[in-house]
Amino acid sequence: MHFRRVKKPLRMAQLQVLRVLRVSRAPGQRARGLLRAGHRVVPVALGRSGIKANKREGDGASPRGRFRLLRLWWRADRGPRPRSLLHIRRIRPDDGWCEDPSDRRYNRPIKLPPRSPGDRLWREDGLYDLVIELDHNTRPRVAGRGSAVFIHVAREGFLPTAGCVALSVSDLRKLLGRLGSGTTIEIG
Repeated sequence: MHFRRVKKPLRMAQLQVLRVLRVSRAPGQRARGLLRAGHRVVPVALGRSGIKANKREGDGASPRGRFRLLRLWWRADRGPRPRSLLHIRRIRPDDGWCEDPSDRRYNRPIKLPPRSPGDRLWREDGLYDLVIELDHNTRPRVAGRGSAVFIHVAREGFLPTAGCVALSVSDLRKLLGRLGSGTTIEIG
């Protein structure tokens, strides 16, 4: 008998997890960059002030440095649960992020009542439909050194962010299956 070998679909554990994502500024563009993920290179939007080593709250800069990817947040009402090796958390309407340097919960997820200040994760514009939380300013957490630095969906035309790294939704979805808790991002 002769048996034909059948290819099995790849399972998540069989995919090679990316160890490092590298982000650099695009030549001549302060708020645009390129993300290198293995052999893939994709365009990204950066903070409106470019990349800065000395990030401050509200400066509009993407922080220079190496950061761990902590968790993937996703809007379940906008799409199926993404395939990823990152820890995944569903975004709820009251999920937000504390950006107040005087608050003891600074740079942490919080619950936000309707119409209260803070960075709301449940947005109508789709930018946070997929959000990867980075460990920027977490160990130790220093008031005023920047909060809510994420990888998220880019605006149309890759308009600048407030300090995050933003990719097209299709590029972000393609990367998710290759990202895990051991993946880091180098910005700079």
